[in-house]
Amino acid sequence: MGFDIFGFRALWSPYYMVILLVITVLYFMIIGPWRSKFKNSIPVTTKQQILFVLGIVTLYISKGSPVDLLGHIMFSTHMIQMAILYLVVPPFLILGIPEWLWKTIIYRPFIKPIVRLFTKPIIALLIFNGLFSVYHYPLVFDFVKTDPLYHAAMTTIIFIGAMFMWLPLFLNTLPEWERLTGIKRIGYIFADGVLLTPACALIIFATDPLYATYSEPQAWMNALALCVPADMLSGLNLTGPDMFNILPLLEDQQLGGVIMKIIQEIVYGTILAYVFFQWARRERQNDELKNDFSPEPAK
Repeated sequence: MGFDIFGFRALWSPYYMVILLVITVLYFMIIGPWRSKFKNSIPVTTKQQILFVLGIVTLYISKGSPVDLLGHIMFSTHMIQMAILYLVVPPFLILGIPEWLWKTIIYRPFIKPIVRLFTKPIIALLIFNGLFSVYHYPLVFDFVKTDPLYHAAMTTIIFIGAMFMWLPLFLNTLPEWERLTGIKRIGYIFADGVLLTPACALIIFATDPLYATYSEPQAWMNALALCVPADMLSGLNLTGPDMFNILPLLEDQQLGGVIMKIIQEIVYGTILAYVFFQWARRERQNDELKNDFSPEPAK
């Protein structure tokens, strides 16, 4: 049985696509024709524009494409979705938005103190990894999957937590902001990887299926209702997740944990290399400046 039985809306989320297209158009209007309205604005590089578009595209892949539907059917796909949404999308968006626009967004009377508090490195790490771990606790996970409001709220809160977690790494040049420099940035990445490990280990080394959402027919139907229109779902003769899942439940669950850890290591390794070479380049430039201004030896 093919996934096309769920219909175009469930597979491709056209309304979500329109929302993301509107956001993309607004972005290009702000950095283009409307840029003069923003204080101290400068032209946005092509690299930044590409990164922002990549962020929007990967956001759509995780929440608007068939990946979202498959994430309600197979736990392994769910973990791919989580990895993209929380580990890949935020860095693209943060790096794609110019610093002068970030100042406009967060330098607001009510927003600035909140962002400053939740982007403090230790708080940011604990909040994101804590939220992610709590969400994947079986009782919480199965409960969240029972209602669209709960699911949307939880996904949004964790995404905001992910943004807070990534901001100290990439947005550390703003005035009055707590900065991570040099070796601290590398330590921050290592700490993030360590804190995410327990949740992945719980999933990988579990000896039984943990989530009713992927094993009990009624719980599975409740989860499908989060992305499949009610009129379409009511017309389908579905008996349970075993209709589509090609792997035994336990193996699918373990595969999900492994995939999450692998993607995490790839992303963090890439960011680590980015941070290291950025730091090395800055140190080399500082050494060159010192040499340029050092007094010549007396003859």
